[in-house]
Parts: sequence; C-alpha cells; structure tokens
Amino acid sequence: MIIGTLILGIYLGFGVWNLELKGARLMNRRDLKKMDTRIRAIKKAAQELEELSGGIQAVDRNANRILASVKMLEINISDLLDLRTLP
Repeated sequence: MIIGTLILGIYLGFGVWNLELKGARLMNRRDLKKMDTRIRAIKKAAQELEELSGGIQAVDRNANRILASVKMLEINISDLLDLRTLP
C-alpha cells in the first residue's frame, strides 16, 4: 500500500508522501538528498566495519544485516532520486 502511494505520488508529480510521520507530509528533493547522503555514509561505514572485522563472524553477520537494511533504504529513497520525477 505504501509503495503504491509512493509511486502514485511520484507519477502525479506531487513528490513523495511520507506516511510514517504524523500524517502525510510532502517531501522535497533536498530532503531526499540529505537522506541519501546519510544512507551512503551508513553503507560505507558498514562495509569498512566488515573489512576491519578480521573474520569475526558476529561482526560480519551484523554488518551484513546493516547492509541489507541499507539496500532497502536505497530502494526506498536513493532510487527515487534517480527517477528524476521529483520537484
């Protein structure tokens, strides 16, 4: 349902509706870019942590979980910026 709303919002040129925060709020491209910057920083940090782990399985598994969550954030936020349909 949320994905359908996001796609509909983009298609109609209204931007992205954020339904998780105190009702619906229109997000602009600048807000999405800020989030995208933070998502990329989290991804870089998790990758560096994985490299530094020295094969410690607990660190590797948790870094992989973080990277999986980052992938979902990329799909939800970063990929929207690539569509170039937002104001």
